[in-house]
Amino acid sequence: MQGPHEVVVLRYGHRPGRDDRMTTHVGLTARALGADRVLLPDNATQAAETIADITGRFGGPFAVEQSDSQQGIVRNWDGPIAHLTMYGQPIQDVESDVRSSLETGPLLVVVGGEKVPFELYEHADWNIGVTNQPHSEVAGLAVFLDRLFEGRELDEEWLDADRTVIPKETGKKVIPVEEAGAEVSDSEAGDDATTDTDA
Repeated sequence: MQGPHEVVVLRYGHRPGRDDRMTTHVGLTARALGADRVLLPDNATQAAETIADITGRFGGPFAVEQSDSQQGIVRNWDGPIAHLTMYGQPIQDVESDVRSSLETGPLLVVVGGEKVPFELYEHADWNIGVTNQPHSEVAGLAVFLDRLFEGRELDEEWLDADRTVIPKETGKKVIPVEEAGAEVSDSEAGDDATTDTDA
């Protein structure tokens, strides 16, 4: 969220074919809920391309990068590390400490895919559980980021988008950004004559 230090999500591990959708959703969730970058394994090219495409269409700033060494990123990270795992400390017990750590350096948020090495648990400043029950890593990341930013990420403004979603009580509307100002003016005037379109 462009604070004093960046928040970076690391997707640790990826099985091509099996994890493509989940890894993509990790990246999209990171983008939508306030992270500044996502780091993906080098074999997650399809997910990286999809996330970059969404960022290009719906705005940023948000960066997608790939690396062939997740272990190297963790070992060499110059800042606090939060590892999301159902076996960790309850998020409600540590969220204030994690939030305060953003004043000291960039935060690396590790989201495991396949089984992660025990070394990761040892390197992390916090092993954090969003409940200690089985759940999706995407759900865990979403709850973590919302707690970290205390809901401020929901009001994020997106730059350099070429389309935007117009919130509606029912239905869906996606329009070119250059029409968004007119859409707001029409809405304020009670004019609902614009046409619904798909993304």
